[in-house]
Amino acid sequence: MSNVVAFNPSQVPAFAKQGELSSLAKTLAGGGGGQSGKRVSIKGGVFRLISDGKEVAAIEDRFLDVVVVNAAAKISRTFYGEAYDPEKPAPPACWSADGEKPDASVKEPQHVNCAGCPQNIKGSGAGESRACRFSQRLAVVLANDVEGDVLQLTLPATSVFGKEENDNRPLQAYARWLAAQNVGPEMVVTRMKFDTKAQSPKLFFKAMRWLTDDEHEACVKQGQTPAAIKAITMTVSQTDKVEKPIALEGKAPKAKTKAKAEEADDGVEEPEVRKEKEAPAPKAKGNYADVVAQWDTDD
Repeated sequence: MSNVVAFNPSQVPAFAKQGELSSLAKTLAGGGGGQSGKRVSIKGGVFRLISDGKEVAAIEDRFLDVVVVNAAAKISRTFYGEAYDPEKPAPPACWSADGEKPDASVKEPQHVNCAGCPQNIKGSGAGESRACRFSQRLAVVLANDVEGDVLQLTLPATSVFGKEENDNRPLQAYARWLAAQNVGPEMVVTRMKFDTKAQSPKLFFKAMRWLTDDEHEACVKQGQTPAAIKAITMTVSQTDKVEKPIALEGKAPKAKTKAKAEEADDGVEEPEVRKEKEAPAPKAKGNYADVVAQWDTDD
């Protein structure tokens, strides 16, 4: 008989009987901080396992069960002033780790702050979109291997913001739903599933079950590891094609540049139909932990 307990807010395990929400729960609920070597990408509406910038497997299933163990304290922003060139991948022209002001390393910031930036105006990007994009970085572990590798997951704005529709919740709506019951995301297995109606990669989140006491203890420890901290720390190499961090050099595009850019990591852009030209990676199905475990020998 399985000892797995389905998620039911009225049946609270001992570790969840606390008086205050964790900092992780508050961060993901909207309370609000390099890229890890191993991560999960949602490029093309497929869960892809990435190791040091290279795709090692594509998962056929439309969902993936994980435990969120840490998250950046702030929503980040990136602006690419030039059209994407697969032969010459480049870092963003301007970026912000906190979504409030350009990073100090940016040579020519687009504005003194993000709120008043011309690239933050609706219509500054393709169509009615904003040229500067939001994204949220998470550190997750696979639900069937909570003591395994910590993986980075970078979510586009469409997967972070928005209203819930029945059990379909973007990240912040999901975190607020958990927080309303005094539950943190590090206490439960979260199912990430693609919105099949969206034209660009978009995820919904749902609590599947409580963690066991041992799983919870492991996940709390995982959230404090160097790998987890690295996963939620922004670098300027947030793209599948730039394998190593690149220092920002030269001049940034002028503020009114509206050139369409291939978005940084995981299709972080507003809805748009895009065609994948790369050869398909090996497909993984079933035990994802086995695929991740093989990365150490592939690296």
